[in-house]
Amino acid sequence: MALSKSKKNEKVKQLASELEHSTSAIIGTFTGLTAAKDFELRKTIRAAGGRYHVVKNKLAAKSAQGTKVEKALQGLKGVSSVAYTSGDPVALAKALSNWVKDNAEFTFKLGIVDGKVIDVQEIQSLATLPGKEELFSKLLFLINAPATRLATVINATGRNLAVVVNQAVEQNKLSAGAAPAAKAEAAAEAKAEATEVAAHAEESQAGEQPSGAAQPENSTASQAGEAATTEPAEG
Repeated sequence: MALSKSKKNEKVKQLASELEHSTSAIIGTFTGLTAAKDFELRKTIRAAGGRYHVVKNKLAAKSAQGTKVEKALQGLKGVSSVAYTSGDPVALAKALSNWVKDNAEFTFKLGIVDGKVIDVQEIQSLATLPGKEELFSKLLFLINAPATRLATVINATGRNLAVVVNQAVEQNKLSAGAAPAAKAEAAAEAKAEATEVAAHAEESQAGEQPSGAAQPENSTASQAGEAATTEPAEG
């Protein structure tokens, strides 16, 4: 049954309001599409953030005037349907391409992305690109990577310090019968080594090459000298 002029105008206004904010669209055609498959197709498109209409070619052209998908809806022939979105065009292309693989009744005519008309082959290529969610995931990984490396450096510093302290303890055990001055000197050396490890870790975190720390050695000598004078060696 032919639509009245008022009904046509109503449909034009409705479709125009939906297309107004759309940035991408994929136009297709179909033969022998059952009601059940049409329902599944609409469901697939909605899940990808899009909308779907079977359109009359002249009404589609009139509805799209002044929109970003206007070029794709001009001069259409035969049966036409349009899936459109203001979101991720890759998600829409992926959803439609996957659905078409199992439903040969539907085929692509052309598409449009941000004002650029694309052919069937380009629609299929668009479907192979990473979507926005995948790109965001990769971006978050790159952002988090420096923090992960920093945590690794901090943990390594703790492990190195533990090794130094353990070595100092072992040295004290081996020299249990040595003079107190020798014990104090060994402890001072262990402390100086731990200080140097921490300094190198800080420089590594700042992206600098570790510089040799001469100051801890002077500190070691001073501490060892003080220990020797305050605690005389046993005869």
